[in-house]
Amino acid sequence: MAQVRNKRVVLRDYVSGFPKESDMNIVESTITLKLPEGSNEVLLKNLYLSCDPYMRACMSKDYSEQLRGYGVARVLESGHPDYKKGDLVWGNTKWEEYSLVGPSSGRLFKIEYTDVPLSYYTGILVSMYIKLLQNES
Repeated sequence: MAQVRNKRVVLRDYVSGFPKESDMNIVESTITLKLPEGSNEVLLKNLYLSCDPYMRACMSKDYSEQLRGYGVARVLESGHPDYKKGDLVWGNTKWEEYSLVGPSSGRLFKIEYTDVPLSYYTGILVSMYIKLLQNES
């Protein structure tokens, strides 16, 4: 079981007003790059992270210090039947190098089309997908 450094962006304190770099801190922890036996989680290496206006609400006292947002990641290991090692995914993740995502942590979506830059999956393509979901309701 390899343990690696995992840099994370956390809030120093809850933000009032416009967020500034000084409101955040980069902290180092370690993470084991092996899922526990029988886990249905997915271990991700984050490649791109979004910074969206809705995240401002996540910087208030009602939320944890760990920043979350949309991201693009590569699956390193999976206990979930829908994902396998090497898959590219986008969805809810944390602002950190490696994330452990479980079924209750949010949804992940496989990236099937790589003929556009992967960073598009944190912005314009996500916006289009959300609009499509809203139109289906």
